[in-house]
Amino acid sequence: MKSFSKMVTPYLVWMTVMIVVPMLMIVLYAFTVQGNSVLTFQFTLNNFARFFSDTVFPSVLWRSLKMAFITTVICILLGYPAGYVIARSAPNRQSVMILMITLPTWINMLVRTYAWKGILDASVFSAEFKVYVGMVYNFLPFMILQIYTALSKIDPALITAAHDLGADNRQTFLRVTLPLSVSGIVSGITLVFLPAVSSFFIPKLLGGGRFVLIGNLIEDYFISTGDWNFGSAISLIMAVIILISMYITRRLDKQTGEEEGD
Repeated sequence: MKSFSKMVTPYLVWMTVMIVVPMLMIVLYAFTVQGNSVLTFQFTLNNFARFFSDTVFPSVLWRSLKMAFITTVICILLGYPAGYVIARSAPNRQSVMILMITLPTWINMLVRTYAWKGILDASVFSAEFKVYVGMVYNFLPFMILQIYTALSKIDPALITAAHDLGADNRQTFLRVTLPLSVSGIVSGITLVFLPAVSSFFIPKLLGGGRFVLIGNLIEDYFISTGDWNFGSAISLIMAVIILISMYITRRLDKQTGEEEGD
């Protein structure tokens, strides 16, 4: 076992270099003023005060959270029926259906978004609607797969027992199938909401630059403006929101698992 534990070392090194060090740099930039030298750091909270004192930035954050929430709800409404149909199909058909769902994800997300840009540019839809289309299209497979996995694990004997006890199809779904698949919904919410709230190239491409989300602000302040300190502060605020979202979804998932165990 000790010999196998050494195989973790390359991953720990990679994680430190590619994740921990950049995060520490973001924290350092967020709490310092612009133009610091290596030996004379000047710490400040002005970057965060600037974000919350200006009405534009909180409104962009709220718009990002709203769009991520609506995208997640749409993915649940579309993904649950799809996952249910796949889970209730014959095993050989399930493989084909899963392949059809995952096949688009083999193509880079940026390429797929460019394809939708070509389709939607000639339409009369609003920039907001186009962004929703891009987000739902890109993140829907994650929701479908999580719900399908949860539904496929349900013991068919439970469905049969519910019918034997007099429950019709609607009652069986509401009292047996749906509660037992909540864990898949929660996992799907995590995989859809978190990337949707921080997405930047989907609104940039499909919104035509007229629809700005929080991810676009971070990109602009790092690349266009060059204000890494304020960009890092926005990134840190987003990181806190994402951590809170992950905590809430984990608690929901844990609570659902305990209720299923009871």
